[in-house]
Amino acid sequence: MGPKSILGLAGTLIVVLLVLSSVYIIPETHRGVLLRFGELIQTDIQAGIHFKVPVIDQVRQFDVRVLTTDLPSRQYLTVEKKPLDVDSYLAWKIADVDQYYRATGGDEMRARSLLSSRVDNGLRDEFGVRTMHEVVSGQRDELMNTLRKRVNEATMEEFGVRVVDIRVKGIELPGSVSENVFRRMATEREKLAQEFRSRGRELAEGIRADADRQRTVVLAEAFARAEETRGEGDGQAARIYADAYSADSEFYQFYRSLEAYQNTFDSPDDIMVIDAQNSFLRYLKDPMGGN
Repeated sequence: MGPKSILGLAGTLIVVLLVLSSVYIIPETHRGVLLRFGELIQTDIQAGIHFKVPVIDQVRQFDVRVLTTDLPSRQYLTVEKKPLDVDSYLAWKIADVDQYYRATGGDEMRARSLLSSRVDNGLRDEFGVRTMHEVVSGQRDELMNTLRKRVNEATMEEFGVRVVDIRVKGIELPGSVSENVFRRMATEREKLAQEFRSRGRELAEGIRADADRQRTVVLAEAFARAEETRGEGDGQAARIYADAYSADSEFYQFYRSLEAYQNTFDSPDDIMVIDAQNSFLRYLKDPMGGN
């Protein structure tokens, strides 16, 4: 291969390299800016194939999709001066590439830092005019919408960034405050428990006293009824004895004497010393009961 051929090949290669270096492609998800000697000459370059001056021009591309940024946990004071630890995140996208590049130099980390600062200030202001109940549950959605609109107006004007959403992931009391709150809650619960125990003891004493009273009444009524029944039984027994005695007094005396003998001489070891002429033994001496 001769020198002319080599020179021709080299020239062709240089031309190809120059052509390739003058062509650049912007993806659908990105937008670009064109710099010449570091000076911005074209902004908001749309997706597609574009041309530039090799070596002299430089292209910067930026993702225009929705991006999310987790914001660092911050402590804010409510209107009652109660501190709250807040975790939040931010969803944003580049809306004005020209303004975005001029404000941040195309540095995404710087953009995140600026947005974080704006949201931090906004949260501090919004928490400062609301109570703990409102920021925790009552007006959280209203707070987030108000904050998003407020921050979005500032970031669009200053950075060319649209804030899509701001959300609070968690709201917690600081550790020291939580401990005091838990201690106070435990004290209140213990006080409430003591009240319930005292009320329970009072009710128990009332129930016990009522039960004792009812027991006394029932026992008294049962005793009275038993005495009445016993009296009726004794009266019936007396009438039966009287009727039996009046029917046959001799047989009744004989029967009663046999019962007395049976009860008296129930054990073979019993010893009784009595006068032989005593009337108690008359039926033992004479079955007819003669003296």
